[in-house]
Amino acid sequence: MIAVTLQNLTVAFGITLAAGLATVLGSVLVFLSKTPNPRMLSFGLAFAGGAMVYVSLTEIFSKSQQAFTAAYGQSMGFAAATFAFLAGLGAVALIDRLVPNPHDTLDAHDPEFHEKSRHHIARVGLMTAFAITAHNFPEGLATFFATLENPAVGTPLALAIAVHNIPEGISIAAPVYFATRNKALTVAACLLSGLAEPLGALLGYFVLRPFLSDAVFGAIFGLIAGVMVFLALDELLPAAKRYSDGHETVYGLTSGMAVIALSLVLFNW
Repeated sequence: MIAVTLQNLTVAFGITLAAGLATVLGSVLVFLSKTPNPRMLSFGLAFAGGAMVYVSLTEIFSKSQQAFTAAYGQSMGFAAATFAFLAGLGAVALIDRLVPNPHDTLDAHDPEFHEKSRHHIARVGLMTAFAITAHNFPEGLATFFATLENPAVGTPLALAIAVHNIPEGISIAAPVYFATRNKALTVAACLLSGLAEPLGALLGYFVLRPFLSDAVFGAIFGLIAGVMVFLALDELLPAAKRYSDGHETVYGLTSGMAVIALSLVLFNW
């Protein structure tokens, strides 16, 4: 176990909290846009999808593989991470099968488009928030314990997480703001998602600490990677395509991937 002091705990929790709150900055960037329109929504949803797919397949899956490798060795570690990822895909696919989600086609040129699409987009926003919140929980655990053990390691990790929490905030804010036109509610959705990181830190230290292991972390990250990829491909990208009137979907997709990729470059700098 890690030997800790009150000062170490305070520093580790503060850094984790700051990284999580960076999610709120994403909502601010969404507010800089004028009244939401279908093309902006299409870009925002595709941006979210690109960000979620990229970070899942490159960063979160890698964390799963590293954790399992530490527990079982390289070959078994990669296999375990792969099975955890597939289990995440399968779990959401099963839920989607048991509780079908009707993907209504909405005409972006319909004068009543905004009102007809609000309920659907609100659901997409909630699903996005749920996926990112689930991702932030173990991320908060990792940041907290890394900082607690060695602030020199935990601080740059928290900075990188904070940077790529901003586009995650955009991923949540774009659909929520479109559906509700409510800035306070949009900020609240981003804030709640961001607070999953310090909450994960608290639960990790006071409740889960005796049970945490490399294998548990590997399973958590692998499952979350699978869940996020499925939601991006099944919810975000199809919705973005329906609301596009040009190349907004591919621009949003590649922009989301690029922003997340650059944030991860900072982490490895």
